[in-house]
Amino acid sequence: MAQTTLTALSPLDGRYATQCDPLRPFFSEFGLIRFRVQIEIDWLVALSMEPAIKELSPFSEDTLLALEAIVKNFSVADAEQIKAIEARTNHDVKAMEYWLRERLASNPEVLLAMEFIHFACTSEDINNLSHALMLQGVREQVLLPKLNAILDVLIQRAHDYANQPMLSRTHGQTATPTSVGKELANVAYRLNRQVQQLKQLPILAKINGAVGNYSAHYSAYPHFDWPKFSEQFVTSHQLTFNPYTTQIEPHDNLAEWMHTLMRINTILIDFDRDMWGYISLGYFKQKPKEGEVGSSTMPHKVNPIDFENSEGNLGIANALMGHLAEKLPISRWQRDLTDSTVLRNLGVGMGHSLLAYEALLRGLNKVELDPQRLQDDLLKAWEVLAEPIQTVMRKAGVDNAYDRLKELTRGRSIDAQIIQNFIQDLPLSSEDKAHLLAMTPLNYLGKAVELAQQI
Repeated sequence: MAQTTLTALSPLDGRYATQCDPLRPFFSEFGLIRFRVQIEIDWLVALSMEPAIKELSPFSEDTLLALEAIVKNFSVADAEQIKAIEARTNHDVKAMEYWLRERLASNPEVLLAMEFIHFACTSEDINNLSHALMLQGVREQVLLPKLNAILDVLIQRAHDYANQPMLSRTHGQTATPTSVGKELANVAYRLNRQVQQLKQLPILAKINGAVGNYSAHYSAYPHFDWPKFSEQFVTSHQLTFNPYTTQIEPHDNLAEWMHTLMRINTILIDFDRDMWGYISLGYFKQKPKEGEVGSSTMPHKVNPIDFENSEGNLGIANALMGHLAEKLPISRWQRDLTDSTVLRNLGVGMGHSLLAYEALLRGLNKVELDPQRLQDDLLKAWEVLAEPIQTVMRKAGVDNAYDRLKELTRGRSIDAQIIQNFIQDLPLSSEDKAHLLAMTPLNYLGKAVELAQQI
C-alpha cells in the first residue's frame, strides 16, 4: 500500500500532516540528517582553523563557501542518497560520513583533508549536537511564537473582560464571585512563567569522543587543550557545553526540556477543561461555522471541539514526553542504544503539543462572552455574600458570626431580601451596614478587576 496521508500510521503524518509542517525541518529524518551534515562540516572547518593541527591547512574562501552551500542547499535527494548508503552499512552516521567524503572528493583542498572528516568523533558527538540544534531551532521558530500567541490572546481577553463579574465555583458549588478577566489572568501568569523557563532553558551538548575522555584526540595531539577547543566549538553554536559525559551526553537536559513542556501542557489542559465547563454553563457562546456539523443526529449542537481536541493532544504529548524524560537519562554503563530509537520520537510529543496549541487558539477565537448569562447566574447566588457579612461581623466582635451565616444560608435558597433583612438586624455601625447593604453578587469582586487589568 502506498504511503499517503490516508495510509499513514501516525495522525501527525496523516490527518494532521499540514499542521505539523513547521516541525518537519527539525524533527524529520531529513532534518536529523541535515543537522548531522552541518555538524560534520562545522567540525572539519573548526579543525582546519586551529594552528596546532599542522597537518590541516585553513580552507580558502571558495572552499568555505562550497562547504556552507552543502548545508544550505541540502535536499531530500541528498538525504535519500545517504539512506541508500545506510542500507549497505546499517549505520546512519557512518553513511552520512561516507556521503560527505564522496560529495567533497572533487574539491582538491578537502581531498587533502579527507581523513579529518569525523576526526576523533564518536557518532554520539554528531548526534547530540544535531538534537541540540533541533531543539534550538524549534524553540525559536515554532514553540515560542505559538505559545506567545496564546499568551497574547489570554492577556488581551483578561483586559477586555476585567470588569465582567462571574460566579466562582469551588468543588463545583457556588463560591465568591470573581471576574472573567481575572480568571484568564491567572492562566496567563502561570503560562508565562513556564514559557520564560522554556525560553531560558540551556541546551547542553558535548564533543569529547568515545567515552567522554578525549582519548582519541590526545593520542594524535597530546599537548593540545582539547576540552577548551571542544567547549569553544559547542558554544559557537549558542549551546551550553557539558564537560562531564560518558559516550553520550547524559540527556538530563532533555528531561528538563520535556518536563518544562509538560508543565506548560498541564496548565493548558487545566484551561481547556475550564473553558469546556464555561461553555457548558453558557458563559461563553461559540460562533457557529458555516457548513460545520456538530452532531450526526442532533442538528442544534455546537460542540467545544477545539478545546476537546487541544486537551486530547496535550495528554498524548505529555504521555510521550513523560517517557522521554524518564528513559533518556538512563544508559547502561558508558552507553547503550535504547536512547537512539526513543530520541527519534522527540518531534512526536512536540507535534501533538503544536496541534493542541493551534486548536486552543481556534477555540479562543471562536468564543464570545454572554454577559446576560453570567449576570443571571450571579443573581441566583446571593448566598455568596455570607462570606463578607460574617467577616464584617467578626471585625465588629459579633459572636458566632460564621455559625449564624451557616444557619441562614447553607443548603438553602437565598435571595436579596433575605440577605438584606439579616444585615438590618445585625448590631453593626451604620457605616458597616451601609457597606454591606450596597454589596451584591455582581460587585463583590475584591481586587479582581485591578488584578486582571495589571496582567
